[in-house]
Amino acid sequence: MECKQVIVVRTDIKMSRGKIAAQVAHASLSAALRAMKEKPEWFDEWFNLGQKKVVLQVESEEELMKLYRRAIELGLPTSLIEDMGLTEIPPGTKTAVAIGPAPTVEVDKVTKKLKLLK
Repeated sequence: MECKQVIVVRTDIKMSRGKIAAQVAHASLSAALRAMKEKPEWFDEWFNLGQKKVVLQVESEEELMKLYRRAIELGLPTSLIEDMGLTEIPPGTKTAVAIGPAPTVEVDKVTKKLKLLK
């Protein structure tokens, strides 16, 4: 079973590359830890086969939240990142969602139509 993790980042808020990298890292680690507890077989498969990650984009908080809710409905390990507001953006800003690690076919049900982050 092939597993992957997808991290989705909002592009409608202005974040530096470094800020985006930090938000992606927060989301990835949070969802991976959740998978390790809730779906250890998915985590192990993903971890042992290279930890495949894909970073995609959405253009609004509404799109981000729709993906987050859909992933939760499907029972996928998921994390939503809300910034603490210490640097570039206001506190509580929803910046990214990570979905998985989980079977690729399941993650694709939520993220297949999204574009790669540029």
